[in-house]
Amino acid sequence: MKLSDEEQAMLSGEMGEAKRWAIEHMQRVGEMFDALDLVPVSQAHMMADPESLGVAGVEFLERLAGCPDEQSRVSISMITDPRGVDLSYYRELGQTESMADLERRTIAACERMGILMTDTCINYQTIMCPVRGDHVAFGDTGVVIYTNSVLGAYSNFEGGPSALAAGLTGRTPRYGLHLEEKRQGTKRFMVREQPIGLTDWGVLGGFIGRMSGSYWEVPVVEGLEMIPTSDQLKHFGAAMASFGSTPLFHLVGITPEAPNLASVCDNKLPVQEITRADLDGLRNDFGHRGDKVDVVVFAAPQLSLVEMNQVASLLEGQRIHKDTALIVCTSPGVATDCDRMGLTGRIEASGAKVLRGTCFYQQYARELSEANGWKSLLSNSAKIVNIIAGYGYQPSLRSMEECVESAIKGVIV
Repeated sequence: MKLSDEEQAMLSGEMGEAKRWAIEHMQRVGEMFDALDLVPVSQAHMMADPESLGVAGVEFLERLAGCPDEQSRVSISMITDPRGVDLSYYRELGQTESMADLERRTIAACERMGILMTDTCINYQTIMCPVRGDHVAFGDTGVVIYTNSVLGAYSNFEGGPSALAAGLTGRTPRYGLHLEEKRQGTKRFMVREQPIGLTDWGVLGGFIGRMSGSYWEVPVVEGLEMIPTSDQLKHFGAAMASFGSTPLFHLVGITPEAPNLASVCDNKLPVQEITRADLDGLRNDFGHRGDKVDVVVFAAPQLSLVEMNQVASLLEGQRIHKDTALIVCTSPGVATDCDRMGLTGRIEASGAKVLRGTCFYQQYARELSEANGWKSLLSNSAKIVNIIAGYGYQPSLRSMEECVESAIKGVIV
């Protein structure tokens, strides 16, 4: 890989041990993917929940953070994905003091390095959106696919160490979706069944992801008869990335790089039609009417202010079933607005819990299941029902309205 004079100085240790480690890591990643050089990035976003890090990962962060101040601080704006522990609720949820302590240590190390503890996977809705053509180094799959597809910025899926290295150096290897040629469509889909609610969009995204099945495939979607909202695109992309490891899609006539089909792919590319039967087939994998519900989860991705208002309205004057828990995850910034607007109180008056800065599957989901006796889980997120079975749950998928009604009745409606 070609390195600039400044990058060579980092590699030789002239800018401190933290940056030496970071540029060496970037060099190894780049060489693996045949990158010719590094590209400057304006922002970095890191997944660093303590369940993923473990004790060894936290100790590594602490060693880097222990370097002299200027040498260990990030050089660009750097933010964080959801945490693993809401320190206001962890005892009530059945999380342990050791989990909370690891969380506190992670936060302290990140803050010493100048990382902004935004604790969100919806930074594109809440903090500062990258603009079209902007190169960034983002770590959450839902964040990356939204950033590439809806905003037209450029990012690969960055693992935690790579995102941290990008934050320290302000660079990432120039491979994958930082290259124009890798952003061209490779598969075409024609939608014959129009999505309506958030869950419909998630199911459509999940089906396309499943049919794509590779990080290097770029689906091009035609036939949509409406302009989706930010929340609909959020669920669409998060599910697609979950089911297919997909980091970029194009919606013809909607997303910025696809004003027409010719802009993103050859019109001779074969077209796969998506029918109601296709979508029902995926939807029917997850739960049946009348099944008992232990926990209803709104998360993955975290809820926007608009979604929080919808949940509050659906729960107005209601109480959830005594044998069912309802957990709502949102970003700290949205939660503050919800407190100010009275939405938090309206949601929690039902017996639900609003968690700030966490996401359910990143907060020791298996241990929560064991501590609370939760087995059956219901959500409106296609992403989380695709993930959560790996933590020992029996997942079911329904609309937001059906999830709330099921939480009140204790069974899937």
